[in-house]
Amino acid sequence: MKSTGVTPFTIINSRMDRMKTARPNWDDYFIDIAALVARRSTCLRRGVGAVLVRDRRILATGYNGAPSGLQHCLDVGCMREKLQIPSGERHELCRGLHAEQNAIIQAALHGVSVKGASLYCTNHPCIICAKMIINAGIIRIHFREGYMDQLAKDMLKEAEIEVSQS
Repeated sequence: MKSTGVTPFTIINSRMDRMKTARPNWDDYFIDIAALVARRSTCLRRGVGAVLVRDRRILATGYNGAPSGLQHCLDVGCMREKLQIPSGERHELCRGLHAEQNAIIQAALHGVSVKGASLYCTNHPCIICAKMIINAGIIRIHFREGYMDQLAKDMLKEAEIEVSQS
């Protein structure tokens, strides 16, 4: 039998090499989880997911959609579309809560403090969410996509919250 030069050790080393290159860093890991959470969104305009993390442990997750027990935009249509409201304006004219809001609410509902936590979100927070993030004691935001709200950006900077993008 002809030897191929492949031993069990080369197979193990090859797998370990692949694992090293394929294993995500913590920011990528949690932002990927936020993207998975976003798939639960019931918003017709933009699916957003958020994950609150402290000490590399998930505290709570949230996605954008109507309050619990109420009909979703998937069921009744989008009020913002009907009223032709541009993205980033008039946030109060919507059935849904934002992903960041739902993550903070879920933590509060279950008695989990988010003080000192990091927020991983598929989108940059709006001004309403930024104010909630500041008052909740969240110290870091890592987001994937734009949707830059200049006032939110300015207030997060003033509050000395670290913001990074992947």
